Amino acid sequence: MEYEKRILKLFKNGYLTTKDVTNNNIPRLYLTRLTKDDKIERVSRGVYIKKNELFDEFVILQSKSKNAIYSNTTALYLHGFSNRIPIKYDITINNGYNGSLQKEDNVNLFYTKRELLRLGVIDYKLNSGNIIRVYDLDKTICDIIKNKKKIDAEIFNKAIREYFYSKKKNTLKLYEYAKMMNIYNKVRDTFEVLK
Repeated sequence: MEYEKRILKLFKNGYLTTKDVTNNNIPRLYLTRLTKDDKIERVSRGVYIKKNELFDEFVILQSKSKNAIYSNTTALYLHGFSNRIPIKYDITINNGYNGSLQKEDNVNLFYTKRELLRLGVIDYKLNSGNIIRVYDLDKTICDIIKNKKKIDAEIFNKAIREYFYSKKKNTLKLYEYAKMMNIYNKVRDTFEVLK
């Protein structure tokens, strides 16, 4: 009973991972007992919520891979550059990834070289208080230019226009990312049209 009480105290922003339990030297068996007793619910592999709590899809999907980063139109939405709530979540992952996100119907996976995966990653705080990894605005703009054929034209054009006139933009960072991603000319040409 003592272990079960300790587990219930470990929840952060409504979530608990198997790792949290093992890091506190609590046998996993007690997670199973709490699940059977209907006190907690397993929402994903290694991720639990308290019974009858609402869960956040952003947190659940990202918990499936430590390398998953929200990108493209999902990142645009999070940065306020698109008002379309994601039905399918855009997630960038390293080349060679072979995991459970590939089986998710509500995920569009984008792949990148391992050395570019962390380029422009920031911690983003959701309204729930949970923190997720997402690309910063400038890297997101590079991504949508790189993946233009896979992005809805209306969302693309609106985001490019808004970014061009935005006070949030960091043009130096944008072109630095573009060089590292080998899309400098594409990025320059995209914004030349607006000048």
